[in-house]
Amino acid sequence: MPISSASSKIERIKGRAVAVRGNDIDTDRIIPARYLKTITFEGLGDHVFEDDRAELARRGDTHPLDRPDHKGAHLLLAEGNFGCGSSREHAPQALLRWGIKAIVAVSFAEIFAGNSVMIGLPCVTVAADQIEPLIALCESTPLTEFELDLSAQTLSGAGRTVAIDMPDSARSSLLSGSWDATALLVADYEQVQKTAARLPYISGWA
Repeated sequence: MPISSASSKIERIKGRAVAVRGNDIDTDRIIPARYLKTITFEGLGDHVFEDDRAELARRGDTHPLDRPDHKGAHLLLAEGNFGCGSSREHAPQALLRWGIKAIVAVSFAEIFAGNSVMIGLPCVTVAADQIEPLIALCESTPLTEFELDLSAQTLSGAGRTVAIDMPDSARSSLLSGSWDATALLVADYEQVQKTAARLPYISGWA
């Protein structure tokens, strides 16, 4: 039965947060290039920040994603120019498959943000002077529950509320569910069938 894109609407995201400090975190750090050979995106969540995590482990330290208190976090807090470097779709896909449902940062590389929206992963920005208190709260009290409200354009947690921002076109597509191209096609599947029937090279497929 055809489904509506309403099921793809993203308005609020609730959950704990994990912070990865540092500016200019590029896509090669998010998911190393050796994993670009995969045929599907399945399993990429196991390799998010793999080299960073391994390096910290060798030094006797623990990456935020490996700390038990951050297990199951849905929001990622970052700093400036997050997702820079090569324009690989695997980076947001890997984060999504790790469990991240939204990213909050001072700024994003444009292509990374666009790739994220295409899979329903909101990338929202906060003022530079707001990110450090949020990261500090996340690190000192990792069980803090946050709520990201795309409609109200706010991020709330521990009695604190800050303004968030994102391009209107991206926010609109998430709120309406139109980011999900597959759902839109299925929602109007009758028209898809009619179009397919008119195409001689796929006649009979629909």
